[in-house]
Amino acid sequence: MSDSEGEATLRERVERWLAREMPIIQMHGGTSAVRKADPESGEVIVELGGGCKGCSVSDVTTGNIESELIQWPEIDDVTIRVPDARESLGGPDQAESIMGVDRTEGGRGDWGSSNPGKDHL
Repeated sequence: MSDSEGEATLRERVERWLAREMPIIQMHGGTSAVRKADPESGEVIVELGGGCKGCSVSDVTTGNIESELIQWPEIDDVTIRVPDARESLGGPDQAESIMGVDRTEGGRGDWGSSNPGKDHL
């Protein structure tokens, strides 16, 4: 570890690691932010956003980040947050009409539904 890394805060070192070791996040239009990096408790919280929200492989990315950071001697607990894509639309409790567009129109179904039902032709 160089002198400059020795003087860097845990937050700065995690941020640099994310930028250096996880370029896939930015390559796919995602963002990462270290929300908490407490050297006293060993807790680190990273939030992914942008293209990560709703990405089908975000669980792989979060697993890779967790498995690496938990190996750092000063880190005891790693939490990776990825907002649910539905949150930006109000989630499953959102009214059926968003800006005048019926979410169930045209066979799109409700949140997460892939079964059109027994009455579907």
